[in-house]
Amino acid sequence: MRIVGLTGGIASGKSTVSNLFKDHGIPVVDADIVARDVLKKGTGGWKKVVAAFGEDVLLENGEVDRAKLGQIVFSDPGKRQLLNRLLAPFISRGILMEVLKLWMKGCSIIVLDVPLLFEAKMDKFTKPIVVVWVDPETQLQRLMTRDGSMEEDAKSRINAQMSLDLKRSKADIVIDNTSSLEALNEQFQKVLTQITRPLTWTEFMLSRKGAFLVLLSVVLFAKKVYEGKII
Repeated sequence: MRIVGLTGGIASGKSTVSNLFKDHGIPVVDADIVARDVLKKGTGGWKKVVAAFGEDVLLENGEVDRAKLGQIVFSDPGKRQLLNRLLAPFISRGILMEVLKLWMKGCSIIVLDVPLLFEAKMDKFTKPIVVVWVDPETQLQRLMTRDGSMEEDAKSRINAQMSLDLKRSKADIVIDNTSSLEALNEQFQKVLTQITRPLTWTEFMLSRKGAFLVLLSVVLFAKKVYEGKII
């Protein structure tokens, strides 16, 4: 199985690239969706967050007010680290379960869409790593336009993440999204060709088909030993 890491920064266009993968039939495990699930009312993640941040972060229906929680942690690095530390085990477990489901279905290539791929040290489980990059000015302007936020607030949210330049230096493949959607699509087609190349032998052995092949070989070998054909 080939597990492709996809990451970027806020307003970099990572979600657009993620959707392009889905449109081309490549299954995507979205860490943001997993994170929303682990924060649902009554879950272990929900209990941890309420215990740490209080009931002030809850909506009237008892669900976490994600916007309010976001404002709290983006303005306070200590609280942001606390939140990441509290939720990391739940999110990692959720991602693992989604990967396992896709493995059971026989998927040979999947994409892990994880904003904190490097910060959570999940990059060591993915190859290749695709980073969606934009220059700082473009990122700032897109974020302000998208969210209708003030420059100071937008900069605060951008600075709360690892810089895109640093992520780019760690990437195997970089998609430059500073230009048009057409240019993005053109780059994506090249990336798609790269990640859908035939699996390496190691990747094949990690796939469901590879695992079944190993199991079958072991069974046949054991049968021959039992029948006395191999001493």
